[in-house]
Amino acid sequence: MKVRKAVITAAGWGTRFLPVTRSQPKEMLPIVDRPMIQYAVEEAIEAGIEQVVMVTSMGKRSIEDYFDRAYELEHFLAWKGETALLQKMKELSNMVDICYVRQKEQHGLGQAIYTAMHIIGNEPFAVMLPDDIIIGKEATLKRMIEIYEERGAGVIAVEEIAQEDTDKYGIIEPRPVTKGIYEILSLVEKPEPSRAPSRLGIVGRYILPPEIFEALMVTKPGKNKEIQVTDALQLLLKKQALYACEIEGTRYDTGTPLGWLKANMALALQHEDYGPELKKYLKTLM
Repeated sequence: MKVRKAVITAAGWGTRFLPVTRSQPKEMLPIVDRPMIQYAVEEAIEAGIEQVVMVTSMGKRSIEDYFDRAYELEHFLAWKGETALLQKMKELSNMVDICYVRQKEQHGLGQAIYTAMHIIGNEPFAVMLPDDIIIGKEATLKRMIEIYEERGAGVIAVEEIAQEDTDKYGIIEPRPVTKGIYEILSLVEKPEPSRAPSRLGIVGRYILPPEIFEALMVTKPGKNKEIQVTDALQLLLKKQALYACEIEGTRYDTGTPLGWLKANMALALQHEDYGPELKKYLKTLM
């Protein structure tokens, strides 16, 4: 069955960015010239996704407004004769079919995914964490969907991480299949470095079968009463195969202020309009 839908999770409190996230959703913080969540939406579109399900929460209304029509703004731009900018704003609101569902209590990624169950239905779907911005020649999600269609099983994005960082990621026990693709033998959530089965850490892209919802229903909450999708995947693994896809390109973790700053600098330096001047300016600061 074709992967038509993607769940983008945007319900967290963004506590690491306080105080700015008291009134501004973390997902709407800018990365150069657009909010970080737009990078995820654009990747989904490039992968052929037809419908995006945004999992949000209280205080995230600006995400909905951003992807909606802005009639007053469009009228103002038309009045000013800003034709190119007007067209850009219209394209933004027509990027893809987006619907929204609220996660009323934040109890982990697993619960966020489960919140979208009634919209997803009985079909495979993608999950995207907007904190992870992956820049490469081809959209990571597109490659993962191709692997799903070839293997007929769920696919998880992974990246080789430093040994000392295994307690920050879900880690897989891999069996190599072909270059960059692994069969998953087991998964463990944030193991100590000495107990990690590999250095392949799970990053924010998944292609999941609908059976994941059954696994989430019986997954017991872990630390901080959170339902971890890694634990649910371990249960699912007892019934069907799962594969891992090593990402190609560069991943920017924008989930921390320092990571967000690094992503802005790196992507701004690559920008054709801002890069050359920014490079000159940074040299004056060093």
